Amino acid sequence: MHTDHQGLPGECVMDIEQTGSWGFGEGPLIIAGPCSAESEEQLLATAMALKATGRVHLFRAGLWKPRSRPSSFAGEGFRALEWLKRVKSETGLPVTVEVASPEHAIACMEAGIDAVWLGARTVSNPFSVDAIASALHGATMPVMIKNPLVPDLELWVGAIERIYSAGIRKIAAVHRGFTPYEKSRYRNLPKWEVAIELRSRIPSLPVICDPSHMSGKASLVPETAQKALDMNMAGLMVEVHHDPSHALSDREQQLDPETFGRMMRELQFRTSSSGDIRFINHLEELRNRIDSIDHQLIGLIAARMRISEEMGEFKCRNGVTVFQLERWLEILESRTQHGVSEGLDSEFVGRVIRIIHEESIRLQDEVMKRLRGSGACPPAD
Repeated sequence: MHTDHQGLPGECVMDIEQTGSWGFGEGPLIIAGPCSAESEEQLLATAMALKATGRVHLFRAGLWKPRSRPSSFAGEGFRALEWLKRVKSETGLPVTVEVASPEHAIACMEAGIDAVWLGARTVSNPFSVDAIASALHGATMPVMIKNPLVPDLELWVGAIERIYSAGIRKIAAVHRGFTPYEKSRYRNLPKWEVAIELRSRIPSLPVICDPSHMSGKASLVPETAQKALDMNMAGLMVEVHHDPSHALSDREQQLDPETFGRMMRELQFRTSSSGDIRFINHLEELRNRIDSIDHQLIGLIAARMRISEEMGEFKCRNGVTVFQLERWLEILESRTQHGVSEGLDSEFVGRVIRIIHEESIRLQDEVMKRLRGSGACPPAD
């Protein structure tokens, strides 16, 4: 899996087939369908309406839904595979479902399901992923892997590696956001930086966005979908129900087919590059300016850290603790206010200052440990 390729540190080199070679169509992969399979009639009505939009490559439906509460609707299970066969036969749309166990995976392969995905709860458990990977060993169908519930990149990468090690080469990640720990406008926090880092780690990996689970409400889905496309994601997985107000699960985030069709017409599909020489030249100029600023930033941060080390020594020799709460609160408040005055987002400034401060504390602590070991500092009380 890891080769002698001289890429970035930690980069995983995998021979993954891109979505355009999966046989479902060209361009960004568009997956749509209801959260849950509720009845054969519901699936057919939704699939027929989606087929009419001419915008869908793959029809999705949840047969086995790992719900948080036992009283929540969890799908119709194995019998719904026959319903999906009929959907495929009558609409010509390939079909995909979520699998959460080896039994699900085997049943899908036997039923001729065209692709499967592993949900966030399943991906959060390496034992579950191992078991499913073993069941899928050597499968030719695409396997999509949603991010785990928490922003644990290693857990996500590990799930992808397990599926890849099972001999599967048609793989995509699905970015559906992460469980928030505080109130947010999103049901699941986008944390786009995690998806960017994933693509840096596995450059050959297509990453699709699930704007429905990320948004949590239908009104926010188009905005989130556009953001995903602007981030050069390889496609979208959108929840669509023929009658969302009567859906048995996640009704708030499902679009109706008409709204879905309008969204798809209004979305702007951009390219990752341009052949226009004027564009290329201007972009290169802007990138050069960013490169210069980045080098200056790194130099300034390095200078700040050298001062932090000097402060650590000074504090140690004078019997003062590394961390002072009042000073930290003053730094956080004043830097955030200054950042806002410069037009920066307050949360962004806060994250940057916290990272810098944490490293400063770490360096000062290292200095103190070294000096105490040499007897250069007074012993702690």
